[in-house]
Amino acid sequence: MKDILERASQIRLLIFDVDGVLTDGSLFVGDDGQEYKAFNSRDGHGIKMLQKHGVIVAIITGRTSKVVEHRMKNLGVSHVYQGKLHKLPAYEELAKKLDISAEETAYVGDDVVDLPVMRKVGLAIAVQDAHPLVRTHSHWQTPSCGGRGAGRDVCEMLMEAKGVLKDELGSYL
Repeated sequence: MKDILERASQIRLLIFDVDGVLTDGSLFVGDDGQEYKAFNSRDGHGIKMLQKHGVIVAIITGRTSKVVEHRMKNLGVSHVYQGKLHKLPAYEELAKKLDISAEETAYVGDDVVDLPVMRKVGLAIAVQDAHPLVRTHSHWQTPSCGGRGAGRDVCEMLMEAKGVLKDELGSYL
């Protein structure tokens, strides 16, 4: 865990996949074609707390959904890349735009489409219920499954590595 916390202490950019990471991967589609997703509210609060400590949060997802746009706007996440079946070019564009190195970037994924980015960044994170190949290529696995608190796990681990978690959680007491 010491190696993970050392890697995590360097992170300035945290990128999440959406389906299977910030959601449990279920897609609810109405008769009218409208898509619905369930997000974990604790993940959202974790993202907000982490952003207060200077970490930029971004999304790179293969699907395109208005609900993702609305949720990320609500969380103050402005770097949202949707419809990216090949995620590596989006990651490279974002890293260049923000002038952030691979070592300063963490990526959270759950499926094989996330591997090209996960293999480039300084901290590759798999959610607990990720595909076995993704878990094999990760530096760390969340205690929680996708959509069930994995995002919060990541945010709190990064805050712990940066030495701010105790004070952040203490501010609520």
